[in-house]
Amino acid sequence: MFRGIDEVDWASLRHAYGSAEDVPGLLRGLASADPAERESALDGMYGAVHHQGGVYDATLACVPFLLALAVREEVRDRAGVVELLVSIGDIADDGGASEENAARARAVLLAGAEVFVRLAGDTDAGVRRAVPGALVRFLGPPERVLALLRERIAVERDDRVLLALAASLGLFVERHPGHASEAVDLLAELSAPPYGPGLRLAALGQLARCAPGLLPANLVPSVVRLLRDRSGLHPRTGPGSDRPGTDTLADRLRRLRPSDEEGSQLMRTLHTALGSRVTDRIALLCGQLTSPDPLDRCNAVWMSAGLFREWRTSGAEPVALIGAQLGAEEGRLHDAAVAVLSELFELAGPAADHLHALVTRRPEFRVRHGERGAPTLGGPLKALARTGDPRATPVLAEVLAGPVVPDDLGHAIPHLGPAALPLAPALRRRLARVPLDGPGVYERAAPLLSALAALGDTESIPAVLRLLRGAPDGPRPREAVIRAAAGTLGAFGGAAYEAIPDLRRLLATDGSVAVAEALWSITGEPDAVLPVLLGELTDADGDRHRRAAAADALARLGPAARPALPGLRRTAGSGSGAVRQRATAACAVWRIAGEPEQFLPLLRSAWAEDPRTRTTVAGCVAALGPAGAPLHDLLRAELASLRRHRADARGYGSHDIHEDEGLLRLCRGAPAGAGHG
Repeated sequence: MFRGIDEVDWASLRHAYGSAEDVPGLLRGLASADPAERESALDGMYGAVHHQGGVYDATLACVPFLLALAVREEVRDRAGVVELLVSIGDIADDGGASEENAARARAVLLAGAEVFVRLAGDTDAGVRRAVPGALVRFLGPPERVLALLRERIAVERDDRVLLALAASLGLFVERHPGHASEAVDLLAELSAPPYGPGLRLAALGQLARCAPGLLPANLVPSVVRLLRDRSGLHPRTGPGSDRPGTDTLADRLRRLRPSDEEGSQLMRTLHTALGSRVTDRIALLCGQLTSPDPLDRCNAVWMSAGLFREWRTSGAEPVALIGAQLGAEEGRLHDAAVAVLSELFELAGPAADHLHALVTRRPEFRVRHGERGAPTLGGPLKALARTGDPRATPVLAEVLAGPVVPDDLGHAIPHLGPAALPLAPALRRRLARVPLDGPGVYERAAPLLSALAALGDTESIPAVLRLLRGAPDGPRPREAVIRAAAGTLGAFGGAAYEAIPDLRRLLATDGSVAVAEALWSITGEPDAVLPVLLGELTDADGDRHRRAAAADALARLGPAARPALPGLRRTAGSGSGAVRQRATAACAVWRIAGEPEQFLPLLRSAWAEDPRTRTTVAGCVAALGPAGAPLHDLLRAELASLRRHRADARGYGSHDIHEDEGLLRLCRGAPAGAGHG
């Protein structure tokens, strides 16, 4: 199987990390009798030879040897080899590597597709499970592929292989639409008795993807019943029985992974295919979340996260049911519920009773002590505070009075609004004790500054000034501390008049934009701040984020910023600038001069092309009131949309749902949003 491997000039070939001299060792490692060596070799193949889906010249050189490994019965873990081959050959474009290499690798796999025909009946069920996807991708003609799939379905007895065969039928319909009808008919057969519940669920998921018209009218109750039948056939240990105690990163990652990955994939396929059928998906989630099987409920919690990230729905019933999972013993289900509720912010309100009960009953969940790094606010308490529930305030007060106070506690305060006012004295005292000469000054002070600004606690001004005057050395930490402290002083407005000399002294620092904004907020006098903001705006060599911040600050000055109009018009009209930077400048021109006409096309295209600009544009339109009428139609359309504004961006962060809800509030607050929910 390694014939000719030493004749390849591996040193001249490249993978993601340079020379491919190590590749022969990886290939031989795949055939090792040592499981650890095999796993390490496969990891190396994905990590370097096929890094992030890339196809390098070294990847291409590996394909014949991988095909040879796949057919040798003495090689263990051949399923992993087949999966690697499928991944290498399934490149639409090469993601940054050579397109020619990707095309040549696929050509080799097409020429060697008889290998996969041979493996379709392999004695190893893992191999048989990996092969159907390869048959659809690399074998031809389509009639032969479909005949092979039908034949394998007729003789296969392993449930997991049957699921893979059903998934391959859905892929076949996508790849060969001209031959789809027979594959769809076969999926319809598999979705009904006498086939088992797992296979029927898999077939329904594929039908939802490629032939939704064939789904049963009673889809949701049918799926819930099949899911429970599947669970009843395979009694399993629930996620609550995971080993307790350790709180390492590896342990948390292990516990947050689905413990029923097969069930997770079945339901994920169906939820993804149902897409905008949000009502059906909510009903399906409620069915999953009331399952007797904790693994089904755990999968449902994660499914709900995907739904809430993509679609604008309060989902009060499933959120309350997720909250009910907090009563489970600590484990995967508990951790999944906490993680999802923390991400929902105000939408987690229906689970607030459960969160409050948990942090009251179990004080150990109030602070999370990781194996490394500083302690952080516990997930359940963080989730409760993010709902805005005032019951979080006394619990946070107990944490603030305790021996261990997480630095990030302050981030929870703004969500509580006036209900958190009783916490101001403790937060103020804590800010006054932040060491100015120690490491991590910004990390410790910034959450406290944010909290005190949100509470409007003017009694903290001396503590804020202490921080401003003693900002640490070093450009980055000093700038960050100055920006945070100045922002807090600006939030206090005229009450922070004693900070004026200090702020004027700092106008020439790297935190100049934040300092200028604070001065404007306190004094209402533009003369001192305009030169600074103009300088940042027109500094071609400066940081683009500071230029955008300067434009945003000038917009808030309104007509007083008229001297900045030439620079703002140049920025907005520049065809080479970033869309967000140009949109910010265009909004500033509109707010300062009341001249929207020139830049309306830019703002409309930015809204459509870069959803990240929508909060800026909506804020501008809302601030203008009736004068924002030329773009009121965008706000009305946003309010009518069921899909979150960054749903296509993928890779959601923990604040994206909150950001989208903030955009909706801006749209509702403008005259265009009146009467819209």
